[in-house]
Amino acid sequence: MRGQTRQGLRLPGRQQGTRRRALTAAAAVVIGVMALGPLAPPSVSAAVRPDAVQQSLNALVRDDGMPAALASVQDPDGRTRTYTAGLGDLATGSKVPRDGQVRIGSNTKTFVAVVVLQLVGEGKIGLDATVDTYLPGLVRGEGIDGRRITVRQLLQQTSGLPNYSNYLGDDVRYYSPRELLDTALQHPAEFAPGTSWKYSNTNYILAGLIVQKVTGRPLAEEIDRRIIKRIGLRHTYFPAPGDASIREPHPHGYHREPADGPLRDITEIDPSWGWAAGQMVSTNSDLNRFFGALLAGRLLASAQLAQMRSTVPAEATFGPGGRYGLGLVSRPLPCGGLSWGHGGSFPGYETRGGATDDGRATNVAVTMQLTDEAGRRNLERAVDTALCR
Repeated sequence: MRGQTRQGLRLPGRQQGTRRRALTAAAAVVIGVMALGPLAPPSVSAAVRPDAVQQSLNALVRDDGMPAALASVQDPDGRTRTYTAGLGDLATGSKVPRDGQVRIGSNTKTFVAVVVLQLVGEGKIGLDATVDTYLPGLVRGEGIDGRRITVRQLLQQTSGLPNYSNYLGDDVRYYSPRELLDTALQHPAEFAPGTSWKYSNTNYILAGLIVQKVTGRPLAEEIDRRIIKRIGLRHTYFPAPGDASIREPHPHGYHREPADGPLRDITEIDPSWGWAAGQMVSTNSDLNRFFGALLAGRLLASAQLAQMRSTVPAEATFGPGGRYGLGLVSRPLPCGGLSWGHGGSFPGYETRGGATDDGRATNVAVTMQLTDEAGRRNLERAVDTALCR
């Protein structure tokens, strides 16, 4: 996650460029450069032969070198199908857990944005109020002034704040939210607030701090009570400080650097440097439930949902036709219409997905961060295949 590739936070940087060295300090098991061999038997519910979704997952493993791929597809009638390909653990050769938990990276931002917009609906936060209204004097730097940056600009990535994840050191350790913010404020603004768009994880660190200041409770507790428990996300959580593990059955996550180097198992890693920008763990099915409930108006009043869906162009990061709302991304589908979601990237995992207004939803995860454009296109194509069936 330490920067952003198309739809998430990431360590091996691209657009918002993350450092490529951070994993050297992580406790990693070298798996080695190895052929994956035949695909593990796919786990497909309600299917006898591989369909187009299964075939797209098989291709991600076979052609793009992903250790594993897994997906959950929800039809408008609520029927859900799950798929897997590859191996859940390269060291043991074990199967991919069906609908296993993964680190969801920047999908966390949508959860945070929903909490902020709920507080807007309750009259506790103003979208066009400044950051200084809630965190007086905290945000100052070269070209940076919290008296000129609004909450809306944080959520929509138009604040101009520098991206802290570009500047973290090599240590994979616990970081406090204030430490992440202070790292960003040592660097100049990218542009004047409201004059351009650029993805910065710092925006969501501040959004999380505002939630905590306004509610007087930890961000994780607010996400849990306002979203997770409210809509019954049974496999989604915000890891506690020091929790480097993944609680439930999950495929192992891997990292390779350099490109021809060995795969390293980095499943267990302190996720605190993501915090409000990308710390959460979930499953593909829970993400489908979350985005479906969001679009159906079960989490936000219509006025706040309309604000969330008000978008600006963001093609440089999210591809052709990509637009960014308030923590929500829209993408055109090849079969017509739009999908709404976010996507995420975190060391060892990459997720893409989306939901539509007619009740379709899909999320696909792979167990290695994507560092090339072709791999990202293929993952997005797998999502489109499922949504356009």
